[in-house]
Amino acid sequence: MMLKKNPIQFFNVTKRYLNLQEYQSKTLMEKYNVSIQNFKIVENRAQAAQVVNELNFKEYVIKAQILAGGRGKGIFSNGFKGGVQILKDSNKIPGIVDKMINNRLITKQTPPEGVLVKKVLIGEAIDIKRETYLAFLMDRSSGGPMMIGSPAGGMDIEEVAEKTPNLIFKQEIDVREGLYRHNARIMAKNIGFSSTLLEQATTQIMNLYKMFIAVDATQIEINPLGETSDGKVNGAGLAMATMDIIQLYGGKPANFLDVGGNVTEDQVYQAFKIISKDPQVKAILVNIFGGIVNCAVIANGIKNACQTIDLKIPLIVRLEGTNVDEGKKILEKSGLNIITAKNLDEAAKKAVASI
Repeated sequence: MMLKKNPIQFFNVTKRYLNLQEYQSKTLMEKYNVSIQNFKIVENRAQAAQVVNELNFKEYVIKAQILAGGRGKGIFSNGFKGGVQILKDSNKIPGIVDKMINNRLITKQTPPEGVLVKKVLIGEAIDIKRETYLAFLMDRSSGGPMMIGSPAGGMDIEEVAEKTPNLIFKQEIDVREGLYRHNARIMAKNIGFSSTLLEQATTQIMNLYKMFIAVDATQIEINPLGETSDGKVNGAGLAMATMDIIQLYGGKPANFLDVGGNVTEDQVYQAFKIISKDPQVKAILVNIFGGIVNCAVIANGIKNACQTIDLKIPLIVRLEGTNVDEGKKILEKSGLNIITAKNLDEAAKKAVASI
């Protein structure tokens, strides 16, 4: 009699248990053009003192780096209170870092003995006007990626879903097709971004999805996805949105310049002077949303630059925001051959068509 045993099959099962520190997540996000605030990581008081000399922020945020929530209300083993500190006096930063490093931080999410702090983030404190929520995750029920958003950010999303389910927006994504820009724009609208910030927010959502797929994540969550008081989405999203849309219509962005909130007419002139020297530049697109910037200042700078340097390549200008009517009048009366556009989409189309 012969016994015939069933063959034994072996399967290789890969398990991933990967949690990233805040600074690691921010570094990864920056790689995929998801806007973050400026920051440095230090491991001791001496490094903190050196970093402070390199940074020049109006306000600083100091954050202990551990894998646990509730850091702001945490207490260190040496009695120091608060794993997140916000201050304006940079001279106090090295002392605060010294109280965090090599001490255990105890929060509601740590073991009773706390977690040892080995690194501290020193970053720019951002004035957030409004907080929203955005996440991508692999959804079991639909068998693919799911985009989730809410205008109620900065709080426990499970609590939001329980108390106000009407503030939770979900959208399934076909992993073969990917995320279309118009679907990202719908989510941006659902979570409350106005027309002036819509393209910035849409670009941020698109970039986050690219990161989600590229790193093979099971879940990526930003809480909060903030709208800053100077009209941005966690950083300079407008420039990235402009370059994305130019590429969408077949153009190739050469570079970009963010003029900032305190731009002067002379700075606009100098920018045109530099750009016009590059023979590879075939057109110039000026895309301004003047939340802080005065459109009249930009218009005068453009007028003076074009008249002085005798610009020979197409110039496309879209102005929106503070003092926009005055800015448009200045350009109209200048007599210059300027192609104007009502919105970013139209501006990008005209810029590509001009070359």
